Amino acid sequence: MVKADFAEREGMLVAFDVSGHAGFAGAGEDIVCAGVSSTLQMTANGITEVLGLDATVTVEDNRIQLKLKAPEKRADDFLRAFLLQLTLLSEAYPHTIKINVSEV
Repeated sequence: MVKADFAEREGMLVAFDVSGHAGFAGAGEDIVCAGVSSTLQMTANGITEVLGLDATVTVEDNRIQLKLKAPEKRADDFLRAFLLQLTLLSEAYPHTIKINVSEV
């Protein structure tokens, strides 16, 4: 299962931590993992490369984290779109993605 944790501060999303595998299909054939990975990369690149915002991105085996230094409306828009896409994927493919949003 993919585990996606989002952190919210001052009413805006400021971080995500995504880990695991969807388990929908075998390695290289899992469309849920592909959807999560593609959306995750677009979000991280949009925040750091397109917007040029100060964020820490950590990439480990089966885990990616992004943490903004401070809440920022433009980054919140990217992160909310990411959260929405993961929610839609989890509804279309039940038991593959667990999403949590917490206040920090």
